[in-house]
Amino acid sequence: IIQRFHGRYFLSEITAFHVFLTDPSCAEKPEFTPSRLVVKYGDATSAKCSVCEPCSKNIYNLERALGSHTINGTTIVWKVEKMTEWDTNTMCYFTNDTTNHQCCTTLLITVYKPPDRVSISFLNHTGPMFMGHDYALQCEVQNVAPVEKLSVTFYRGQTALTQLQSNNTHKKPVTEIFSLSITPRKEDNGLQYWCEAKLELGPEGPELPPLVTSQRSSSHPDPITVTVGNPLQLNCSAAANPGPSYSWMHSSHRLSTSLQSLLYIKSVTSENEGQYICMVSNNVGYINVTFNVVVKSEFKLQTILCFFLLYLNL
Repeated sequence: IIQRFHGRYFLSEITAFHVFLTDPSCAEKPEFTPSRLVVKYGDATSAKCSVCEPCSKNIYNLERALGSHTINGTTIVWKVEKMTEWDTNTMCYFTNDTTNHQCCTTLLITVYKPPDRVSISFLNHTGPMFMGHDYALQCEVQNVAPVEKLSVTFYRGQTALTQLQSNNTHKKPVTEIFSLSITPRKEDNGLQYWCEAKLELGPEGPELPPLVTSQRSSSHPDPITVTVGNPLQLNCSAAANPGPSYSWMHSSHRLSTSLQSLLYIKSVTSENEGQYICMVSNNVGYINVTFNVVVKSEFKLQTILCFFLLYLNL
């Protein structure tokens, strides 16, 4: 270190430093076991690094972001009690004292987390679907990492429709939405749609890859609940060319056939409960739309009071 004193310069201290160059052509690089590490976030993990016997006469060590390591002969053992980093690597190296060249090997680490939840839904649509119309299915995968290792498969019944992957390279957990456009066919009536999210972590990952499935989403609407005495209105309107006709059935009994898509019951009774089928047809084809109706009784306060007074008079 050069210092100035009364206009003169003095050499007060000599500081030595070394520059180490990485040698890409190292004949015997350190070796990690395993060569790639896959660990679930929050779990414990470990790996070993070995250097060749002649290499151990040089400077060798381990660079790490977390955990601890011990050196025993030509082996360095790295241990982590709890993985708390999403994007981390560990490097094992030795330095040739003569050439100042450094030989190093990096342990690739994949930290993963299975999804919290997987759900499927139709975008901007509720109720029955109609043949020949286009609909958008969405599969939402919540809080998963790393998303670049995620594959999502859409199913109709037991038939796989397509498999999608994300281009997102975030290492921390994210929520990702995958979309698929579908056009229902006549033979798809009543089939359920669902999706499956799987982390593809390779041979170093768990024996059974983390896999989470969604609920089943049917082309039928949820059951319609109506109280005795109230009106019931069902509508299976469809756009078709030529214009369609509508046939309604309830419990295998035909109710009506007309050009109107609306079925109206002014005051329901318990006999109106059950499955209603609307057949929409023209000279090109047809499709059935199913509605499930649940009829519940209404016990009014006056009725309960009447029974109570009758009981008192007994």
